[in-house]
Amino acid sequence: MELESVVPWGRSFEEYKDMFSLTDLDLEKSILGCGDGPASFNVELTNRGGSIVSVDPTYVFDSASLKNRINEVYDEIMPQMYADAEKYIWDSISSVEELGNIRMAAMERFISDFDQGKVAGRYRNESLPNLSFGRHQFDIVLCSHYLFLYSEYVSLEQHILSVKELCRVAKEVRIYPLLSLNGEISSHLQSVISALNEDGLSAFLVDVKYQFQKGATQMLVVKYV
Repeated sequence: MELESVVPWGRSFEEYKDMFSLTDLDLEKSILGCGDGPASFNVELTNRGGSIVSVDPTYVFDSASLKNRINEVYDEIMPQMYADAEKYIWDSISSVEELGNIRMAAMERFISDFDQGKVAGRYRNESLPNLSFGRHQFDIVLCSHYLFLYSEYVSLEQHILSVKELCRVAKEVRIYPLLSLNGEISSHLQSVISALNEDGLSAFLVDVKYQFQKGATQMLVVKYV
């Protein structure tokens, strides 16, 4: 992986709670975050006494390199956010400026925790569709802003293999958002659900509390029947 190709854009603990409809009981379970990037969910849940491991291929880099890349990308993304403001719902987040503050605060918290978290095994350089964990090692796996979002670049076959791998390592899978980069529901979604159902898994859509990108109102939940 080339660092120049990475677009880090970390989300906060509160955003994760709303994106994945996480209850207080959920937060007491063992959680795997897949594709977490520079989100602050790991450090904030850890500080609350939770059990969390995050995997992402960007964790191959050191904290200084990631911090430099975050600063570069921030200056690129913010003008784009102003230009695309009509694609978002400015309710819980009131403005592009507030969004920038939330994102940067989350990423700074991640950077402050990354080195010690990596030593502790909370940040691991892994990627789908092959993870190193045992069967149902986690209660819940959360996959944020990777599957379905990048449908243009990740094939249907890779989506199916990836979700099945998530189901192998966790008892319950939650994936958000279900939109691709063009803002439309991923063309892979229904085919993935059908393939999972054929494999004896229960895959269904659930409304979420998180309301930011227009149309991104549901997550995919997958469990064994």
